[in-house]
Amino acid sequence: MKFRLGSVATAFVAAVSMMPVSAAEFEKNIMTGGPQGTYIQIGRDVAGLGKSCGLTLNVQQSAGSLENFVGVRNRKNTQFGIVQSDVLEYLKTFEANDPEVQQAVRGVRIMFPLYNEEIHVLARADIKDMEGLGGKKVAVGVKDSGTFLTSSLILDILQVKTGERVPLNPDAALPKLLAGEIDAFFYVAGAPAALFKNNPIDGARFHLLPITEAPLLATYTASRIDVGTYAFQNEPVELIAVKAVMMTYDYDIKRNAYQRESCRAVSEFSSLILNNLDKLQKAGHPKWKDVDLTALPPGWQVGVCVKAGMALDYKPACKTPEAVAEQPDGNEEYLNLLKQRLKKQ
Repeated sequence: MKFRLGSVATAFVAAVSMMPVSAAEFEKNIMTGGPQGTYIQIGRDVAGLGKSCGLTLNVQQSAGSLENFVGVRNRKNTQFGIVQSDVLEYLKTFEANDPEVQQAVRGVRIMFPLYNEEIHVLARADIKDMEGLGGKKVAVGVKDSGTFLTSSLILDILQVKTGERVPLNPDAALPKLLAGEIDAFFYVAGAPAALFKNNPIDGARFHLLPITEAPLLATYTASRIDVGTYAFQNEPVELIAVKAVMMTYDYDIKRNAYQRESCRAVSEFSSLILNNLDKLQKAGHPKWKDVDLTALPPGWQVGVCVKAGMALDYKPACKTPEAVAEQPDGNEEYLNLLKQRLKKQ
């Protein structure tokens, strides 16, 4: 299979934007996923951790892994993204002859490994396994999403020829499945996925397909969704998972002010996550409990700015919420000058 990235590959041509650093707080963004996905909830947890330290991190919705990968490489003031680990391997393998893509891949770094994302395939009850998707109408995710990438790889590895691969995101695919307009859809998300927990699904009509085919285990990890994880699920399901990672870029502090500030932001949040992982596991999304920071996926390199924030002697520039509230809004000098002028009149 030659899965072309289209606009994504074109986007790699652009260089990392060099934004000037102003006196105001340096802008920081994290690319996540759809509104009901696990990525956006993980991003909000990290942003909440930053807020407690006086740091603002804007959580951006996206189509998913491929868009996030490109966003960290090219989008202005975007230092972080959450992606599936197989995105990097895919680009190295299937875009090996594209020098622009390979150049972009070299600059991307891992910040931390996160958790396994289960590969859900919700299908009609009469479809029993992955082979049963042959000839069916299957939603595979929108272009540039991690679900699109993984579903395409899985179907090709298993040589399953569907009747139609429909480019729909899971939010749009679920109502079409319930209405009988499609036969199944893929969704790569850490269980429990809000989409399946927050929407009524008839367990007599639909179920999660088991995914146990041996050829997939060379790329993916065997996993399991226990009974009762979703209300429609009456028995455990054996399937596969892919590792989600928090990624960043290999910033060079000697290059310019933008790169220095971005590197500092990466170091700050690396330190915050490392030192507050227990808090995230207690109060954040349930998937934080599955995070193993030692489980680095193959092919990924840890960024220099990440390691700087992990150093024992690193001192984060945290401010208490009270101190942040007391910070001037930038108009203090103007008001003081105005008062001085008025006194002279």
